[in-house]
Formats: sequence, structure tokens, C-alpha cells
Amino acid sequence: MKTAIVETELKPLTRRQMAWRAAQDIVDGSYVNLGIGMPTLIADYVVAGREIIYHSENGLLGMGPAPPAGQEDLDLINAGKQYVTIVPGGSYFDSSVAFAMMRGGHLSMVFMGAFQVSESGDLANWSTNDEKALPAVGGAMDLAVGCKDIRVLMEHVTRDGKPRILKECTYPLTAKKVVKKIYTDHAVLDIDEKGFVVREMIEGLTFERLQKMTEAELHLDPQWRVLDVPEL
Repeated sequence: MKTAIVETELKPLTRRQMAWRAAQDIVDGSYVNLGIGMPTLIADYVVAGREIIYHSENGLLGMGPAPPAGQEDLDLINAGKQYVTIVPGGSYFDSSVAFAMMRGGHLSMVFMGAFQVSESGDLANWSTNDEKALPAVGGAMDLAVGCKDIRVLMEHVTRDGKPRILKECTYPLTAKKVVKKIYTDHAVLDIDEKGFVVREMIEGLTFERLQKMTEAELHLDPQWRVLDVPEL
């Protein structure tokens, strides 16, 4: 008689936990752009003792975390039209200056959301080919080609369980071979010459199960560890 294999119920990371995990990898003194959506949450989790200069493509340098309710400054918003704060020494300026910073290679890191990422690092994050949804390129293409360290935050699969991490992207590309690291609600993965390398996985998740959720071939880092985050 064959023994039935019962898969453990998993507890994927929340969006805030994903943002917290990504924030841990930002080096002191970095100039970082946070893309619209989930990446903007990263600004709420600056690691103590590190000075991180956050950039927003609508014209902010020195962007701080979201303000407490009732203390919003109507003149301070990020590219996603969310209220933000500004740190001492921060500045705001014309968006053309912000784009010059992006295109000129002046940013240390960029965190973006994505619909799909391929095993070669191709990024698709502006259109799903849905005629009912307006495509939104924004500054994604400028950021993707203007910075050498592009990182992505996204759910590992779609709402109907389809993989987002693919052999080849099926949506229109933002840029080719640019993504270096992905933070999902199930794992942290690097992209190198071998493809996707799994560095961390959430508690209870096996490599085999993660592979079933992923179209592209995965490689497990011999030194992988459990993806440990606080309750947020």
C-alpha cells in the first residue's frame, strides 16, 4: 500500500513581510528607487544604523516612510500618488531631473513589482495584454536600463495559481536580462549564469514543492536557509 503524501499548510509572507525582507539587503549609503506598489513599503523598514537615500521618479530624493494618519503633507507624494515624508536634507525637484538620475546610472538599486520574470532575467511589468486594463510603462524602462542592480518583489504565483517565474516571459517585456534578485511570498531567489538559485524558503516549504510552483528550472543553494521574518 502506498503512503499518501500530505503537504504541510504553508503561511506565505504578507506584502509587508516581503518589503521588510527586501529592506535587509540594502547597503548603508545606497541610493534606491522604489517602484509603484509593493516596493514603496520598503521605505517603512530602514534597518537601524543605515542611511538609505530613497528616490522617487516624480521628483523626490530623501523620501521617508508613510506619515501617520492625519499628518499627511499634501505636497509630498511618491510616484504612486501615496503620501510620504521627507528626511532631513531631502529635496524635491522636476521629474525631468529625477529621470536624468535614473538614466544616468546614479542609482545603487531599484526595487520593482513584476507580472513575470524569466530565467535569463527578462522583466515584464507594464502590460498583461488585457484590453480592459490600461498599460502603464511609467519609468520602469528607464530604471531597468539605467541601474545595474534591479530587484523584484512579487507573489510567486498568480491568483489562479499560474507561475510568474518562467522560462520565457509571455507578456510584453520591459527590459531583457536585467533582474538580479527576486523576493516572493515563498522564497528569495538570485539569478546568475545558471538561472534561478534559491537562497531562502519559508518554513515548511520543500524545494520540490517550490519547483512545482515555478515553470523555470530552480537550483537550490547548498547553504539555503529558512526565510525568517517578523510578524508585521
